[in-house]
Order: sequence, then C-alpha cells, then structure tokens
Amino acid sequence: MRGGPGDAERRQRWGRLFEELDSNKDGRVDIHELRQGLARLGAGDPDRGAQQGISPDGSLDLEEFILYLQEREQRLLLLFHSLDRNQDGHIDVSEIQQSFRALGISITLEQAEKILHSIDRDGTMTIDWQEWRDHFLLHSLENVEDVLYFWKHSTVLDIGECLTVPDEFSEQEKLTGTWWKQLVAGAVAGAVSRTGTAPLDRLKVFMQVHASKTNRLNILGGLRSMIQEGGIRSLWRGNGINVLKIAPESAIKFMAYEQIKRAIRGQQETLHVQERFVAGSLAGATAQTIIYPMEVLKTRLTLRRTGQYKGLLDCAWRILEREGPRAFYRGYLPNVLGIIPYAGIDLAVYETLKNRWLQQYSHDSADPGILVLLACGTISSTCGQLASYPLALVRTRMQAQASIEGAPQLSMLGLLRHILSQEGVRGLYRGIAPNFMKVIPAVSISYVVYENMKQALGVTSR
Repeated sequence: MRGGPGDAERRQRWGRLFEELDSNKDGRVDIHELRQGLARLGAGDPDRGAQQGISPDGSLDLEEFILYLQEREQRLLLLFHSLDRNQDGHIDVSEIQQSFRALGISITLEQAEKILHSIDRDGTMTIDWQEWRDHFLLHSLENVEDVLYFWKHSTVLDIGECLTVPDEFSEQEKLTGTWWKQLVAGAVAGAVSRTGTAPLDRLKVFMQVHASKTNRLNILGGLRSMIQEGGIRSLWRGNGINVLKIAPESAIKFMAYEQIKRAIRGQQETLHVQERFVAGSLAGATAQTIIYPMEVLKTRLTLRRTGQYKGLLDCAWRILEREGPRAFYRGYLPNVLGIIPYAGIDLAVYETLKNRWLQQYSHDSADPGILVLLACGTISSTCGQLASYPLALVRTRMQAQASIEGAPQLSMLGLLRHILSQEGVRGLYRGIAPNFMKVIPAVSISYVVYENMKQALGVTSR
C-alpha cells in the first residue's frame, strides 16, 4: 500500500476524513469525536467501530489513524474476495444471495437487489472494490456472519420448555471457550427464571390435571386451592427438580446437536434451516429420552399433597416400588412427538420474523436491537407452545394418572379420545392461560440474569 501514486491519493483522502472527524482541531481524534463522526457518517454501530479504531491512550493522531485504515482496508479486501465467488472483481446479486444462503438466511432476488443498491453508486448493478471499500471502511461489519450472530436464536429465552432447537456457536466461540460460559450463563438464567415463575408453572400443571367442565377450575380458584392446602410455600412445589434438570438436559442436547449436525453436514459449510430443525429435533429427543424420569418426578412432586413425600428420593422410591420402572416413562410418546410441532413452528416463525426484519430495516446494521430479538423470540416460542400444547397436556395427565385415585389408566390415544368426548377441544388447552402469563416475565428475567452472568464470566456482548 506504499510508494505508488494510488498511495498518495489514498493518504490525501484519509487526511480529509481525519480533519472532518477532528472536531476540536487539536490534531488528534479521541473516542468521543470518533463515535460522533461514525454516527454522523452512518457507519453501522458507532460504539463498536470506535472501540475497534481507538488506540490504548484514548486518541489517534494522523499517522495512527492512517495505519488503522490501512489494516481495515486489508480486512475488507479479504472479505470482498470471499464474497466475489467467481473472482471477476465485482459482487453481483446472485453472489449476495449465495452468501446469505450459506448462513441459512433465504433472501429473494428483490431483497438482494435492495442490498446491492445501497452500496452500488454507479448504477451498474454490481459492487466493485472501490464501492465496497468506501461503504464499509468505517463500518463495524467484520464478516458476513455478523448477520447470523445477531439473529442467533438463543436459548437464553427460557420459558420453562426445553423443546427448542439448541444454540448455534461459531468456530471462534468454540476455539476461545466462550461457548461453555454462555451455556453456564443460560443455565443460571433458566434457574432464576423458572424459580421466579414457579407458581404459574405449578398452577398450569394443577389445571392440566384437575380442571374439567364440571369443576370449572380457574386461575384464582386454582391458586386459592393450592394455598389453602399447603400455604404460600406450596406454590414452589416441584421447582427444585425443574431447576435441577436444566444442566443435564442442556449439556446432553448440545453434545447430541453437535454430533448430529456433523453427520448431516458432511462436506457442507453450513446447515440449512430444515437441516437445523432435523438436527435440533433429534438432539431434543435424545436429551428427553435420557432425562425423562426427572420429568415424571417433577410432575408428581408438583402435584403432591402436604406430607405425601419426604423428598425427591422418597418420591422416586415409592414410584419404583408401587408402579415399577415403566412408570418413569409414562407419557414419553406424546412428549417426544411434541418436539416436532414445537421446534418446527418455533424455528419457522423466528426465521420468518428475522427475514422480514432484514428485508425492511437492515440498511445500516445487521443488529436488530434487544427489543426486536426478545419480541421475535417470545412470539415464536408462544406459537410453538400453542401448537404442541395438547400433546403436553396429554403427557402431564399420563405422568400423573397413576397417583390420582379413581383415574382411568389410559394410553395416549385413549386419553385424547376421553378428553375430546368429555370436554371437547377446549379440554386439550386446560391451563394454557397461566402458561401464557408466565412467558413475558420468564423471558425478561432470563435475559437480565443471562446478560449479568455473561458479564460476571467475562463474556462480552458484541
């Protein structure tokens, strides 16, 4: 980059940019001037760009600024060549589509043209190196995977169900070891979130099992009944094992997901959305198969009467003694079948919302902001729950029916027929109101705790 006429022209251009950023004309650009300048120039994320550009002493002189821009150009040139798949010196619409497709993001020809227009200044419908450089020189974009990073559907949004497709971690996150810190932060966030919303979760299970057309059990009636039977503390029955099962389930699902992804991927660089759904569903089924006895124990402990069991081990021993080992897998079939509608609709709705946002608002940055992410995650998870709820209700009834006096011991299909004949379709959605009531507080609590835990573990957010 030194010695030629192009270098002199480049230094002049950078000198003019330096003068524009140096608002107080002291011959140095500090972090405040750089942040203001980047925001004024529309260069993506000004905070991140400023942090990348600034030197340890808190400001840049002209030579340091030029050195930073030279290094920046080299990185942008590598990124340009990686997108220019046919190496003709231009990025066209089809190459933009291919790059997004490789990240599992499907964009239409019209959307690709929109992205191209935002960078193409000479109207050729292609992006050359100069246009690319001028557009991204002070932009916070490091690689195209930034889009995927920002829209990673994180399991931090813990709403008490573990049927979602697991987290995606980049190669850099795996190499640096931040993946396990994020898993730990997610587990702690899930524990706090579940504890905070445990009364609503117990009420949901209580209504799934005991509510019917005849007793017309509602939210206030259910809470009153539980408090009268066991006091305020009884609202947290079953929460201990609900928290306890987070760690083994997350670890098994993550390991299974990585192995299944590797088997499906073969020589491909990335998985498409449909392949991620298959891998995630199989990983979820694997984890559920291994930890399912804990699910049965959670239901029994949640529904227990005062003094019925001394604790977790006593409950497990009594089930084994009276009902045999098969009791620990009651309701397993509807539980595994529920993974498919839950994970499929959750992922499909999230991808739809993500692509809609990228089409309309991603002109300057791939980062949608936390409110958009939380809204998309909450909506997609709620839709997944709505689709799989009848199977979840059947699972809970099958887990509990042996402990209820006079309750018929029915199979999955027998129980479905019984509910439909006695209560109609509404009977399959008993307890869904408290289930939806806990979604927003659960998401809010888990996000706040997750961010604080990441900070405590030294994992910085982009």
